[in-house]
This record gives sequence, structure tokens and C-alpha cells, in this order.
Amino acid sequence: MRILAIETATGASSVALVEGRLVAASASRLGRTGHDGFLIPAIDFCFEQAAWGPEELDMVVVDAGPGLFTGIRVGIATGQGVAAMLGVPIMAASSLDALALRAATGRRHIWSVVDARRREVAVAGYRPVPGGAVMDSPPELVGYQHIRGILESDPDDVLVVGDVEALPASALRGLKRVKAGMPRYPSADALAEVVVARAERGDFGDPDDVRPLYMREPDVTLGSIHLREGGLWV
Repeated sequence: MRILAIETATGASSVALVEGRLVAASASRLGRTGHDGFLIPAIDFCFEQAAWGPEELDMVVVDAGPGLFTGIRVGIATGQGVAAMLGVPIMAASSLDALALRAATGRRHIWSVVDARRREVAVAGYRPVPGGAVMDSPPELVGYQHIRGILESDPDDVLVVGDVEALPASALRGLKRVKAGMPRYPSADALAEVVVARAERGDFGDPDDVRPLYMREPDVTLGSIHLREGGLWV
């Protein structure tokens, strides 16, 4: 199965073409803005590097959040445009799930953290299992001052991944069983890995379910995203 994965929900945008569980091509950039200017050239680049034609694509996966409101909207709109143009399914994955999947831990309980601005972070807890992680504490939006209490109340040794640098230094100071680790940002190839097993079973879900996971009211709205002329898509 050939998948186009789009990650724009955080401070590191990325695009990947994945076949099964192998990355055929990828592109990435750092920055909380400029997602719309990055995506279509990056998609073009990946198809050229992988020597795939758009007609060979089987599905699209996008990061539905939580994260940066405008970035989430741009990624979903672009993914929906590509999927509709090519007549392929589209699925949503979570930035928190993608972070936990790539967390470098063998035994520690994982807390994924994504900066939601306004001095708040989205967090979710995960239990490591062979080859990945299983969510055992659902996503919630908490203030910077509350994250320490969540970590202190965890009875296990803890690994915190994601936007740890967004937290005040006091959030982790002195917590003996808590360690900060990588990755800081979710990657497009991790998004593909989150959904590939379901996709291979044909469990694509309803495309209308691909909606932003903001976890609070958005600060802005965004108009339609149009695929530019001159690329592979027009």
C-alpha cells in the first residue's frame, strides 16, 4: 500500500511517501508558519524522488491534531484536496499517537505533549508495547502549571516526549522518575505507521470523520486551500 502522509500540526512540517512500512521519500522543515507554502512543493519533490506517479497512490493520511490551529487546517485541506482529486481514501492520525509511537523507551510510561499555545499543552499517556505504544490515558488540554501534577501522580517511571521545551523549567525539575526524551515533533512517516494496519485491512473509516482535533475553539478560520498550477497535481 502506497501512502502520502502529511504532518503540519506542530512546529515541524513534513511530508512522506510510504510503501507498507518503508519510507520511499520524505521532506521536512522547521517553523510554526508557512505550512501552505511548503506542502505542495514538498509533495511534488517526494513523488519525484520516489519516482511514483500520483495515480499510484492508494491513500492519504493527515495529522488532525492537536497542535497549531492553522497548520492543522492547512494539512487537512491539502490532504482532502489530493484525496478527492485522485479518488483515494483519506484517514486522520493524532500528533500525540505519532509521538508515542517513536518514543525511545523500553519500559517507561510515555506522556506525549503538544504545545497548544495560551500556556496550555495537549497531553496523553501511553503504555509501551512491542513495536509501538497503546494509549491508556486519553488526550486532555491542561495548563503549564498542571502538567507537573500529572507526571507526579504517575506511579511508573515516565518518559515525556514532544514539546517539552515549551514547558517552564519548573515543570520537570526535581522529578526523579521523570525523563525527557525524543522525538520533539511527530513525523509524517510515523503518521503513516499509526494507520497502516487499519488501512491494510480496508478499515478506512468515513472521510467525513477527518476533522481537526483542536481541543478548544480555534483562534482563526482559514479559507480553502487550492493546489497550485505547475506541479504534479494540476
